[in-house]
Amino acid sequence: TERLRVLLDTGASDIFIRNAEKLGVDLGNVDYVFVSHGHADHAGGLQHFLVKNQRAKVIVSPEALAGTFFSKRLCLHSITPAWPSELDGRTINVGGHACELEEGLRVIARIPSSRPKPQGNQRLYVQDVDGNLAPDDFRHEQALYVDGLLFTGCAHCGLENILEACPWPLHTVVGGFHLLDGCESEDELTALAMRLKAAYPHVRFYTGHCTGDVAFEVLHRVMGNRLFAFSCGESV
Repeated sequence: TERLRVLLDTGASDIFIRNAEKLGVDLGNVDYVFVSHGHADHAGGLQHFLVKNQRAKVIVSPEALAGTFFSKRLCLHSITPAWPSELDGRTINVGGHACELEEGLRVIARIPSSRPKPQGNQRLYVQDVDGNLAPDDFRHEQALYVDGLLFTGCAHCGLENILEACPWPLHTVVGGFHLLDGCESEDELTALAMRLKAAYPHVRFYTGHCTGDVAFEVLHRVMGNRLFAFSCGESV
């Protein structure tokens, strides 16, 4: 923004740092790191970032930091990131459902579930207090709002739930929609696209990570020039 530089998630490794260098982006100038949820493919690179930047605050859910997460895709495996010790004293925990950290920088947490969540969540788990695996309810997921742009992370809570939880005016939504190919039917995806087009006629949607190619094509047939794919190095 005119005043702030915010890094939205960090990927699984230090690759984003190398990409930033190629793009001429100085990560030392970042003011905030926003971690959308507690999965390693979004938070695994945080330990590398904290070496490059010793001042940025990290916006992360306490449930993400405390959780132990697993996936049963292909085989049971951990998707819990290695949270770095350098986090001590640098985290910002969001209380309530929506708050403003400073002018223009707002976070939506504890996202309600009035609409269905993505079916791809069915193979994702969190370890409970007894050490057993329970379906992840994604209370650790949060969304970021800055100047009309809403960042959804993976939208495990459901894109429509996140949009409904946002009380501020929107012009752009960027992030994953967690619509994995083979999970939602074509009819379900078409219905979702029609609802988005009707409810948010002036909003542009950019998606890539965890939105399948087939799912994107189905959505795009309905949404047309309101839906775009993003890839590495792209500017919005």
